[in-house]
Amino acid sequence: MSKTQEPAITKVSDLETRDAKWIALKKLEFTDQTGKSRTWEVATRKTRGQAGVDAVAIGNILLHPSHPPATMVVIQYRPPLDAYTVEWPAGLIDADETVEQAAVREFKEETGYDCRVVSISPVQSADPGMSDANMQMAMVEVQLEENAPLPEQRLDDGELIERVTIPLADFYERLVEYSKQDRMIVAAKLFHFAAGFHFARTQKYI
Repeated sequence: MSKTQEPAITKVSDLETRDAKWIALKKLEFTDQTGKSRTWEVATRKTRGQAGVDAVAIGNILLHPSHPPATMVVIQYRPPLDAYTVEWPAGLIDADETVEQAAVREFKEETGYDCRVVSISPVQSADPGMSDANMQMAMVEVQLEENAPLPEQRLDDGELIERVTIPLADFYERLVEYSKQDRMIVAAKLFHFAAGFHFARTQKYI
């Protein structure tokens, strides 16, 4: 499916938890560190499976025989933001999957490439002030061949995902440039990785 127009929000309405497929809203009542009773509103996913983790993000290194190391980001429209986001490939973990299996599957679907999982991060909070959603980061490696064509994606219905390869040496600067474009937002976890790498390199900490 190819893009024929710019996406647009046509209606916004309240959603009851009982009618929601993916997310529930809950009210927490808790006692804080001083013994005072408090409340908190939280969004929680309905889809957490046996892995105990909601999602996996896939940091990736593309190794080419004649080009410098690079990474592949994906650009897609995100309705909650009414904007395009620049992200690493990512997705929800199916009920019967491990994090590693989900990483390989999602990376193949969104980029078309097979990958080798190099490492899996500890469980991370995605947005602790608003949600109990969690995730893990899989770092993967892709061995490219000289002059090989770009493989086909295996996208679900409704997914329109653009793939962009960025040399690691230009990673931070390219994300900054994306952030300056109209209706474009860089995902926090992606920018944090690039900014940390850039800071350590430019300040000569590594």
